[in-house]
Amino acid sequence: MTILVTGGTGYIGTHTVIELLEAGQEVVIVDNLINSSIEALHRVESISGKSVSFYQGDVLNKAFLQKVFTDHDIQSVIHFAGLKAVGESVVQPLRYYENNVTGTLVLCEVMAENGVKNLVFSSSATVYGDPASLPITEAFPTAATNPYGQSKLMVEHILKDLHQADPSWNIARLRYFNPVGAHPSGRIGEDPNDIPNNLMPFIAQVAVGKRETLSIFGDDYNTHDGTGVRDYIHVVDLAIGHLRALDRLSTNPGIVTYNLGTGQGYSVIDMVKAFEKASGKTINYQIVDRRPGDIAACYADTQKAHNELNWRATHGIDEMASSSWHWQSSNPNGYSD
Repeated sequence: MTILVTGGTGYIGTHTVIELLEAGQEVVIVDNLINSSIEALHRVESISGKSVSFYQGDVLNKAFLQKVFTDHDIQSVIHFAGLKAVGESVVQPLRYYENNVTGTLVLCEVMAENGVKNLVFSSSATVYGDPASLPITEAFPTAATNPYGQSKLMVEHILKDLHQADPSWNIARLRYFNPVGAHPSGRIGEDPNDIPNNLMPFIAQVAVGKRETLSIFGDDYNTHDGTGVRDYIHVVDLAIGHLRALDRLSTNPGIVTYNLGTGQGYSVIDMVKAFEKASGKTINYQIVDRRPGDIAACYADTQKAHNELNWRATHGIDEMASSSWHWQSSNPNGYSD
């Protein structure tokens, strides 16, 4: 089977492509390389020992996408392509809505015109906003609090409407919690272009000496140590979840939604301590004011994914930290090394 992976040279995309290749799938990648590196693709091919068809271009370009579908007999699409920084989305909302929402519209139009109606969509736990209780099930109300989350939620609504209009579509909406970690080879991992938006790469850059101090936003939350608690999931577990979702689409389920997390919450301090243990380094940090919109705790109920996808995260916090350190210490400057 030939799978089109949009955003396939990004952090989650590369790890998913490796799992697809190891499962014997043919893979075609579309990526504009704005937030990723072609070196990541070279390393994916080196790790897997297999070649990947790559097209540099944007999902907003319909003619470009048409050529990809003309060149290949694509059966399913995994759609990662999108902007993903919450803070940046607040400053540049129009850019986020155009890229994340309009880009998906164009992709779906081209898929429909080519009779391809199996789609795995990269959504986010941000669509839940500030949950009234924990753990979060897929049935919880949605209420995104920033343009990034709103863009993901808009696409979820669009995909629901698309399936209602044409039930021959099979769509899996995967709501990620907090991806961390790296491939066990240490050759691919998270490589932010600028100041990291996520906790683990920031901790890793402090450990490797690239940054001086980690800022922890608030230590007065109602959690076991006062710092924010999140559901961190190893990126390899997350990647495997996409393969399970593809398997599910082959049973013609219609539109389905799954949380992908561990069901376990870890605080910022928990993650710092785990990384110190893995790296043997002291992570310098300072407590600063809370960020507007941040919530005390967020973690998933993953029972539905276990029941319907036969999927469960297997990597613990120590493996998340050790694999992140392996990647960062081997590649202190990311793919530019």
